[in-house]
Amino acid sequence: MSSNNILFSVLDLATVRDGCTPTDSFSNSVALAQHAEQLGYTRYWFAEHHNMPGVASSAPALLIGHIAGKTSSIRVGSGGVMLPNHAPLVVAEQFGTLASLYPGRIDLGLGRAPGTDQLTASAIRGKNFYAEHDFPGDIRTLQTLFSSANSNSKLRAIPGEGLDIPIWILGSSTDSAVLAAAMGLPYAFASHFAPAQFLTAIKIYRERFVPSDDLQEPYVMACVNVVAADTDEEAQHLSTSVLQLFKGIITGKRGLLRPPVTDMGADWTPELEAAVRQMLTYAMVGGPATMAGKLRSFIELTGVNEIMATSHIYDPHARIRSYQIFAEAMQQITTDK
Repeated sequence: MSSNNILFSVLDLATVRDGCTPTDSFSNSVALAQHAEQLGYTRYWFAEHHNMPGVASSAPALLIGHIAGKTSSIRVGSGGVMLPNHAPLVVAEQFGTLASLYPGRIDLGLGRAPGTDQLTASAIRGKNFYAEHDFPGDIRTLQTLFSSANSNSKLRAIPGEGLDIPIWILGSSTDSAVLAAAMGLPYAFASHFAPAQFLTAIKIYRERFVPSDDLQEPYVMACVNVVAADTDEEAQHLSTSVLQLFKGIITGKRGLLRPPVTDMGADWTPELEAAVRQMLTYAMVGGPATMAGKLRSFIELTGVNEIMATSHIYDPHARIRSYQIFAEAMQQITTDK
């Protein structure tokens, strides 16, 4: 795929920094979204997670409305809503409300995982926890509820019915690729934490894609971790916050986002570092020239239609600067002949 057509977007987990609160995270999200809009980003998504001290995006629909109300043109959506946690009708009504408030600006990304641990998933779903979950069936129900043809049904989504709300399939495995292809829907892959099956999954998606009323050709978005700064050295230093974050994920010691460090600590063993680096296979860290080079290589390797950047950077101003450098690098490579 030519790099001339590549869009770029933001994934925000409303990360909570050490010494701060979710209120601070939401304020920083507004500032970042407003800058992203000015910088030419296409969309700003929130990911649903639960029972994680460092992640405040447990209610993406509320955050989507908050950000959409503080911006004017950037698309805002979910990356994604975890369908096992919600009845399709409720999702249709929530996003129908959002799309009625902010016409033409709302995306609905859907995931099949609960976005949390099993104990929390059980608390969310209650007695339904042991019921079999039909992810494809729930997506079809949502499509029906959003359709104008559903106006004569006894079960209707008001608001929601007849609205143009793009549905995306999110995934981190080949199963999601098969489903997105069969349903003819755009596909967003979580290569920012699950890189192992990324290339295989997007190959399957493209090979098996069936055109639909929603989408005539396959469309792949990849999410990647991005830490950009004015120099490679500064970016590498800032990226130690990401390394600490993934170290906590692997060791089961999740916490708040920590400031960058010069030493990852005595327990930063070669084995632990290798596991973290594997999860960050497609991370892009560096100054402007390095970032542009990594983007070119990634696009040549994957042929993606869109890149969604997520940046776990402790200092909010450094995070905004990172997104600025990333946008400039994307704009540079899309104008290159």
